[in-house]
Amino acid sequence: MCRITAACKEAAVARFLREFPEAPLAGRDHPALRGCDDIAWADFGCPGGVPALLRGLLDPAVAAEAERVLCNVLMDGVFTLGPAMPAALPFLLRLAADPAVPVRTELVEVLFVVAELSHPVDGGSERAIRFLGSDRDHPERARCRAVFFEHAELVRGLLDDRTLPDGLIPPEERASLLEAAAA
Repeated sequence: MCRITAACKEAAVARFLREFPEAPLAGRDHPALRGCDDIAWADFGCPGGVPALLRGLLDPAVAAEAERVLCNVLMDGVFTLGPAMPAALPFLLRLAADPAVPVRTELVEVLFVVAELSHPVDGGSERAIRFLGSDRDHPERARCRAVFFEHAELVRGLLDDRTLPDGLIPPEERASLLEAAAA
């Protein structure tokens, strides 16, 4: 299975910060990002630039690239949540709830993916375990479900938000988000 290494993540963040040195200043006082500097991102195997990437989501000039790099940093592979995802998820939920965030639609789509990948894997399905790994080997799934549950009000608010584009939340994504928030 294809993995995103710590070195690749570090290099991507360093490149982002070189190309967009103003990104760490964007949204410094945004309430959705309170506490993002207090997290020891390195404890999760993440580069220290995660707060800069989160702030970059608020800068229209760099938001798309910040979102792309952040997703690569928070994922360990195509179908594998990284250990930092549960720590980042509250910030992503709060940012997705803000209609002024330039990449809001993309963040809602990221939340769909996280919700889907956080569902427990059928322990009796050898194929599912081979493809996705066991829940025992991926505690970030349960941690993400706990975050969705803790922020269930934000999840329900997103699902009822009339400012999001029509058709953005199809029934299966709606069900996946609600299931994740019901942990």
